[in-house]
Parts: sequence; C-alpha cells; structure tokens
Amino acid sequence: MKKREKSAVTLTGIINILATGLTVATVFGFLGRLHWFLDLFSHFRVQYMQLGLLIIAIYLWQRMNRKAVAMVLLAAVNYAPVLPLYFGNPPAPTREPIRAMLMNINALNGNTEQVLSAIQQADPDILLLEEVTTKWNRQLQVLNETYPHHVEQPRDDCFGIKLFSKLPLSNPEVTSISETEIPTILATIHTPLGEISFIGTHPLPPIGGSYAESRNRQLRALPAVVASRPHPVLLIGDLNASPWSPHFQTLKKESGLKNSMKGFGFQPSWPANRFFLKIPIDHVLHSEEIIIHNRFLGPNVGSDHLPVIVDFSTSRK
Repeated sequence: MKKREKSAVTLTGIINILATGLTVATVFGFLGRLHWFLDLFSHFRVQYMQLGLLIIAIYLWQRMNRKAVAMVLLAAVNYAPVLPLYFGNPPAPTREPIRAMLMNINALNGNTEQVLSAIQQADPDILLLEEVTTKWNRQLQVLNETYPHHVEQPRDDCFGIKLFSKLPLSNPEVTSISETEIPTILATIHTPLGEISFIGTHPLPPIGGSYAESRNRQLRALPAVVASRPHPVLLIGDLNASPWSPHFQTLKKESGLKNSMKGFGFQPSWPANRFFLKIPIDHVLHSEEIIIHNRFLGPNVGSDHLPVIVDFSTSRK
C-alpha cells in the first residue's frame, strides 16, 4: 500500500512540475515583444495544447478535478490562436489556378534527385528556392527549360535565393530591404489572371539577440515594401517566425496581408524530422485580391524544411 502511495505521489509531483512549466511557457509566449528569448516560446502553441491534454487526463485519473479544469483553461488559451486556421472554407476556383511552391532546400542538403523530383511532381508555375548555394545553382540549371524566367542570388551560406517562373517576369531585382545584406527578390509576374507583385525573402533565424533583431528589422521593413508594390502581393519565404510570434502578427497587421494557412489548418514545415516540435515558419502571405484555393505541404526532400505549395487565383475588382 505504501509503495502505491509513494508512486502516486511521485507521479503527481512530476505532473505538477510539468503543469507549472507549461504555465510559465505559455505566459512567456505572450511576452515575446519584451525579449528575443521570450519570443521563442510563442511558436509552440499546438505542442502546449497537446501536452496540456496529457496532463488533464492524468489529473482526471488522479481525481484532481480542480487542477484538471485549470489545465483545460490553459490548453484553451494556447489553442485559441490556432483554431481560426481551421475556419474559412476556400472557394472553388472558377478559372485554372496558378500554383506557387516554396522550398528551403538547405545549403548542406545533397539530395538533388529528391528536390528535383518534388518539383517535378508538384509542377508549380512559380517556384521560390531558398538556401541556394553556387553548387545548388549549378545543379538547378536543369530546370531552366521548364522555367525560362528566373532571377537569383546564390550565396555560400544559408541565404542564397532563386525564383523560377513559367510565367513572364518584369522588373525583377534582388535587393536588401533592411540594414542586413540578406537578399530579397522583387518582381512582377504576368499571369493569365493579371499581374501580381512577388516578394521572396528569408530573414535570419532568431538564435540570439543580434540575429533576432535582424529578423525583426526585416519583418518590420516588409509592410513598406508591400505598400510600394503596384499589384496584388504574393509574399513567400522562410520567415523564421510562426504565426503566433508578435513580430509576425505585426507584419500581418501592418501589411494587410493574409495568412494562406487560414482554412487549411495547422501545417508545420520545420524541423521536418522532429514530429512533436514541428512549427510553421515557411509562409505564403497574400493580398485580399489573391484567393487561395488549396494549400498543402510537400514531401521530405532531405532538407530540414518541408515544401509549401499553394494554388491561387486573383479576383478582379
């Protein structure tokens, strides 16, 4: 009997510690504007909810009903920002949609065949590749016949970038939109449904104070870039921020762009091989005039990111 009581006390103690840690992580996640480290806690809302469900089940099993109710509230707080992604049924396309694909191919990834196979299978009209090194750029030249329009800036770090398009481009440029020299691609894409303004970008990851501030500066610069574009905007990139980061939310609010995940649910793209830790940091944002008909993740291509694919059309006003 004493052994059973001791094991129950031990289990209760562990669960109480987990519940306390989960509460602290939840609160930290809402304080991301105060410090870069706190912002890291904002990305794992789904994981907090899932862990909360486990704790709720154990509390109910232990007949600790008040604590179970408190954890239900905590799980609800975490899942409330996620739930809207599942609402808003996409309209059926009335015209042949255009397909765009984002793939962070990973500068160190040597699986060329997997990358090319995924591109061939998805057959996008617009393809943005990130972490394009000079070696990758040579290997990607096999796509030139399928994608006669392209603009790139390969780099031998993790921030080379390349846009392929089956559709004509005008005014393509590779530029830096903040104090950092991280390249961003700007172009007008001439589609059968009208012109769109394309923005492809890849801020630094927030793995320290200086990198986080660099990312935030780049995100803060994007609304002005969006406002300067003459056509409906399609902004694509590994933004190194989840939808629940306050810095991502500011970008969305100030740019007026919409998150293409809305209506299609939680679609985590990174890290590709860490199921429980996966979060959505690869984004397709769009103007109101651009209508997303489908959004899904592509296959694992050996990168630490999964591709993101959207089918879209435009509304003429």
